[in-house]
Amino acid sequence: MALRKKALKRSLHNAEVIIPDKLYFRIGEVARLCRLPAYVLRFWETEFPQLKPVKSSTGQRMYRKRDVESVVKIKKLLYEDGFTIAGARAQLREEIKSDRSQSALPFPAPAVNVAIFRNELQQILHILSARR
Repeated sequence: MALRKKALKRSLHNAEVIIPDKLYFRIGEVARLCRLPAYVLRFWETEFPQLKPVKSSTGQRMYRKRDVESVVKIKKLLYEDGFTIAGARAQLREEIKSDRSQSALPFPAPAVNVAIFRNELQQILHILSARR
């Protein structure tokens, strides 16, 4: 019986997080969505530079959707993948570096020769000036 409860609790703990389409989330909402205590989120803010919720005029933390996605990613790294906090921080840093280091798509070489293009523009100019 105890094993069944643990398995159920673990499956609920690892269930997919569905983030509603909202601009801002309060810390309590994020805690409920991610099934984490609010104090864990506040601690993670000090450990992970990616987590920087803005504060409202009343001082409440307001998480954006990307912050909630970061919380989900951090939770997965720590609880499912078994990373330490330092290891998860390094893993997130590497992911950011790999995203930045992806090369941009090269612009296709111009198919039209500049001389041909200039000639066509001059023809258009000649047609427009002939209308006057």
